[in-house]
Amino acid sequence: MQTNTHILVVEDDIEIQSLLAALLKRNGWSVSLASNGHEADAILARSRIDMVLLDVMLPGEDGLAICARLRSVSTIPILILSAKGEDIDRVVGLELGADDYMAKPFNPRELEARIKAMLRRSRMAVKDSRVQAAVLYFGDNWKLDIRKRELRDQKDVQIHLTPAEFDLLRTFCERPGLTLTREQLIELTQGRSSGATERSIDILISRLRRKLESRENAPKLIHTVRSGGYEFIAPVSEQREL
Repeated sequence: MQTNTHILVVEDDIEIQSLLAALLKRNGWSVSLASNGHEADAILARSRIDMVLLDVMLPGEDGLAICARLRSVSTIPILILSAKGEDIDRVVGLELGADDYMAKPFNPRELEARIKAMLRRSRMAVKDSRVQAAVLYFGDNWKLDIRKRELRDQKDVQIHLTPAEFDLLRTFCERPGLTLTREQLIELTQGRSSGATERSIDILISRLRRKLESRENAPKLIHTVRSGGYEFIAPVSEQREL
């Protein structure tokens, strides 16, 4: 059974909302419900969401517009559910950034299987997109030595990092441009059995920012993503350009 997974359902039909909520909760997933884009935005702003089930025919802003807007700021998996089952509707949805598309009425078991596959692919993407090297350079000539577990600044001065800070920075440098949820950061740096909390990740992020971004005119390196995660936005390379 999947745990610690939070799925947002954006659907204005109360009966379908209830059906989806029951199906998702049966698998051990947490569920938040929204009836329109405004409600969905409010939930995304305050909660960590791992996946979105999105209806197309919504009051006000339709599901396709919400999909395009959400995809512009997040890599969160999106599965569109729609009464429109034509190929052209499916293509449009996928082109706007959806990861999958199912026509209504849908088979509950098939929906469960697709959700599990999407969540599995999302987690594998985080693990498989690593930049693996002994020394990584990022931003304006920061140097992270993986073997020595050292961080050096532009003047080759070593910057003290705690073990937890180093592991977090390494995780970011190995996955530049990816949105990582707090749960993913805990798993990748300390493991789920460590007892670490999402709040402890926020504290580590704050400490890293002070050490990396405190210089005058220093570029921002760690971006807070509204859907509940962080993204390392600095360019990363395995060797310094000559």
